[in-house]
Amino acid sequence: MNESILHFVWQFRLFEMQKMQTTDGQAVEVIDVGKFNTDAGPDFFNAKVKIDDTLWAGNVEIHNLSSDWHVHGHNEDKAYDNVILHVVRKSDKDIFRTSGDKIPQLELEIPDYILKNYNELSASKKWIYCEDRISEVPSVFINSWKNALLIERLERKYLEIENLLSRSNNHWEEAFYILLARNFGFGTNSQAFEQTAKSLPLSVLAKHKDNLFQLEALLYGQAGFLAETEDDTYQKELQREYLFLRTKYKLTPIDSVQWKLLRLRPDNFPHIRLAQFAALIHRSTKLFSKILNIDNVKDLRALFICEVSEYWQKHYLFGRESKFSKKKIGKSSIDIILINTVIPFLFSYFKKKNQSTELPIRILEEIPAENNSIITNWKRLGVVVENAFDSQALIQLKREYCEDKKCLQCRIGHRVLKISPTR
Repeated sequence: MNESILHFVWQFRLFEMQKMQTTDGQAVEVIDVGKFNTDAGPDFFNAKVKIDDTLWAGNVEIHNLSSDWHVHGHNEDKAYDNVILHVVRKSDKDIFRTSGDKIPQLELEIPDYILKNYNELSASKKWIYCEDRISEVPSVFINSWKNALLIERLERKYLEIENLLSRSNNHWEEAFYILLARNFGFGTNSQAFEQTAKSLPLSVLAKHKDNLFQLEALLYGQAGFLAETEDDTYQKELQREYLFLRTKYKLTPIDSVQWKLLRLRPDNFPHIRLAQFAALIHRSTKLFSKILNIDNVKDLRALFICEVSEYWQKHYLFGRESKFSKKKIGKSSIDIILINTVIPFLFSYFKKKNQSTELPIRILEEIPAENNSIITNWKRLGVVVENAFDSQALIQLKREYCEDKKCLQCRIGHRVLKISPTR
């Protein structure tokens, strides 16, 4: 049996509290189950347990079998000497502290209905394990969980941005530029876009921000798209300019094989996304500073509306002509950039400055929900998805809990496990 189910039953006091006894026959009264420990050491800290007439304060360790105490080496670890109660599914061995003192043990009985619910979840082959029972969970309860999930997701992205900042000498614009580039890859080409940005400092682009041609030369060159040229005049002109700039700034391009074009719509070709990125840099190399002065989604979207150069209005690839199109970044694409780049950066900036993080969360509520397979499936199950706040929370739930089968760490899973079966 998974030890986590024992943790769950203990943490939420789902055991029969009457006539509890240690394996030696001493009366047990659980005053406080303690705080669940996610790090090394005993499973629950600062528990309070009355054994016969003595009130004990200390830690609780939980195992399937008593003998697991020795299997895990706790008998030789002084960090476990302050365990006041060993909670087990089955006692098969007495256990002792390093001092030789015997530790009281309690066999924890798991209620039948919880075992039944847990086994049903574990055996499920559905999109999510609780798919057949999530309709029994009140929407107000799910909404409360979504609030926590969103903050959890933003906190995780905060750590990623902290890492970016540390590698960018705490330069917010540089870190923003790298994450923005990554998200301009829209999944398929995220890694190649990020590597291109990392190979080309924002400070170099800033020196040429007023010259769109030079920005394109730098970006296409560093992306590896100018290593070989087609019979195309514009590409050859870019190549000549790039060779000069590459030498001047001692740049090393990435290998163009990192880029993917298969199964992409022409509007998503990396050549077009690079042209849009160049146009954006042409407008400003201090985008994040501008973002900090905006407090609504309309003005944020306007910041990312820009036209590509004349050449790319008539091409999708070098040497391949297409019908004329200004090829602006679409509204849905801008919203994805806001969700994955702007909002996490605003949250991180305000958090780091010890300021309120209310603004980025409010802006998320103004952006429509993402349209992807995860969100489509949540809607199929009747879960309300009104905006990007909801969709981000539900993506966090699916990826960090459902896909890793963390039902016992999920509030919906908790609720489902506690439901008394009616069938």
